[in-house]
Amino acid sequence: MVYHSSYTNEDDYTKACGCPLLPLKSHIKGPAPITDQDNTDIVDEAITFFRANVFFRNFDIKSSADKLLIYLTFYINVALKRLEGCRTLAGGTKAIINLGLENVPVPGEAGFPFGGLFSLPQSQEEAELFRNYLKQIREETSGRLLSVAYRPNGTPNKWWLAFAKRKFMNIIIP
Repeated sequence: MVYHSSYTNEDDYTKACGCPLLPLKSHIKGPAPITDQDNTDIVDEAITFFRANVFFRNFDIKSSADKLLIYLTFYINVALKRLEGCRTLAGGTKAIINLGLENVPVPGEAGFPFGGLFSLPQSQEEAELFRNYLKQIREETSGRLLSVAYRPNGTPNKWWLAFAKRKFMNIIIP
């Protein structure tokens, strides 16, 4: 059974490209609303559910927040693939920073992995809003992923990095 997002009330959030801009526990500047540190946000859900959801080839979407969960699961898979060869936390941090510097495509652009999942932006402003949100959420996910992919002593956590070999929804990671 696929784990779904707990964010089911879609009317409470601004949307871009058919995706809600959910609040984050973040210190990173961006368009996402800020939530309390005590609350669970979409990044926490994506990291918590990753190891179960990565095994599924199909994902039944129950709310538009599930689209973001799918995107983050794919992003975590890409990030783990980059961390796979890094034997120290410093090396992993460098690999994640390089991943963060890459261009973030939006629906309708080359390189966006889920063309039919998100609607096309209606304007350039909506495209930029969605791009900035994805950039912010990717940076936040990367930072939190490092804390679970590496142990406190800086060595890789094999129980996390082993999932780099998995293909989520049969998508081949470049």
